[in-house]
Amino acid sequence: MSAGTLIEMKGVKKYFPIHKGILNRVVGHVKAVDDVSLTIRKGETFGLVGESGCGKSTLGRVILRLQNATDGDILFDGRSVRTMKARELRELRQEMQIIFQDPFGSLNPRFLVRDIIGEPLRVHMKASRSQIDARVVELMELVGLDASRRNRYPHEFSGGQRQRIGIARAIALNPQFIVADEAVSALDVSVQSQVLNLLMKLQKELGLTYLFIAHGLNVVRHISDRVGVMYLGKLVEVSQTEELFAHPLHPYTAALLSAIPKPHPRAKKERIVLQGDVPSPANPPSGCRFHPRCPFAREKCKAEIPPLEEIAPNRQVACHYPLVGSSVGV
Repeated sequence: MSAGTLIEMKGVKKYFPIHKGILNRVVGHVKAVDDVSLTIRKGETFGLVGESGCGKSTLGRVILRLQNATDGDILFDGRSVRTMKARELRELRQEMQIIFQDPFGSLNPRFLVRDIIGEPLRVHMKASRSQIDARVVELMELVGLDASRRNRYPHEFSGGQRQRIGIARAIALNPQFIVADEAVSALDVSVQSQVLNLLMKLQKELGLTYLFIAHGLNVVRHISDRVGVMYLGKLVEVSQTEELFAHPLHPYTAALLSAIPKPHPRAKKERIVLQGDVPSPANPPSGCRFHPRCPFAREKCKAEIPPLEEIAPNRQVACHYPLVGSSVGV
């Protein structure tokens, strides 16, 4: 593990059993995350994208050990998260936090905002009520909220403001690492940019490291230093953000990029249309999991699983025939 690495995943798997019958027998597994190895560097934002059901959110929860990995290991600053005992895990919770997708459903509607933001402080720190209240005021101002409204309920705030409440709660304990799980997807486009700018501001001021999970590549481009693309439980490409947008190496990445509309109405753009639906993670295709939908698939793709390999500096791709020299990017 290099000195600049905060998170290191080694062959991480997360399988969910499929039960059937009155005896509740296990008849198969949903391979939500299947052999993912990845590093996230201190102070960076790593964007993770892919279609719904590809395993992005599950991977984020496994890193935080909100769900236990089936196999593999996750190192946080050199310490194995998977083998931590209850006391160690409790201490780790102060270093790793999460921002959820739904800015309303993730907040307790019966709690005042001051109690929502202050709850991590009450759970993890021995502080007086006045100290906690002072910290709540500080956090609300830090995320751009009027601290005089701390005695109100979540439904009295807009969607963007509620997400700011969630962000304030996530940074209350001064964590090192935050998983932002679709943190802006439920917001209007204009509000999305405000929240993204806030996250970048907090990262600079507090030295945060982010795993930023999103459906669309257009969102992660604004905030991410590097991007990983997932398909059906596996990473298919990892690259510096601008390199990935300029020259995608995996056909799936190229297809996602080609779906992003051009700002100029007369601009011509090559579109890669994927055929068929995403296969079931309970019964993934043999060989490369993308081959049934890939317009460039060959016989080798059907038989052999392509490993995620570095084919250029800071560029990894899991493809037998990567799109070297591709100009599909935006």
